[in-house]
Amino acid sequence: MAALTREEKQQLIRLAQEARTHAVAPYSRFTVGAALRSTDGQIFTGCNIENAAFTPTNCAERTALFKAVSEGVTHFTDIAIVGARIGEINELVTGPCGVCRQALYEFCGPSLNVIMAKTPDDFIERTLGELLPFGFGPANI
Repeated sequence: MAALTREEKQQLIRLAQEARTHAVAPYSRFTVGAALRSTDGQIFTGCNIENAAFTPTNCAERTALFKAVSEGVTHFTDIAIVGARIGEINELVTGPCGVCRQALYEFCGPSLNVIMAKTPDDFIERTLGELLPFGFGPANI
C-alpha cells in the first residue's frame, strides 16, 4: 500500500477533528477524535466516551477500531488522532494511550502509520512500532 499524500493525511486529520465534536468528556474535559484508514481505503471514525466509573471509558482510537472490526474490517494502514481540552487549542500532539497502542497493535501491527495532529497543517507521524517497541501481539502467542 502506497503512503498517503499530504492532502490525504490532512483529510484524515479533518475527519478526526469532526469525530472529536461528538466526544463525551464531562470529567476530563479533554476531547479526542480519531480516523482509522483500512487497507481498502475505508475510514472509520471514533471519539472518546467517558463514564463516571472511568474504567468503562473508551478512547477515540479504540472506538474507531472497534467500529471497524465490528463491521468485519481488520487490516489498517493509518490513523489520525487529534485532541485538546474543551475550548482550548492543544499545544502538544495527542498520542494514543498505552491501552490503545496495545489494541491497535493487535490488528494493525508495528507498521501502522500514526498521525498525531494539532491541525491539518501541523502534525507528526510515527509508526506504531516506534510508539510501542517490542509490542506484544498475535505472533507472541
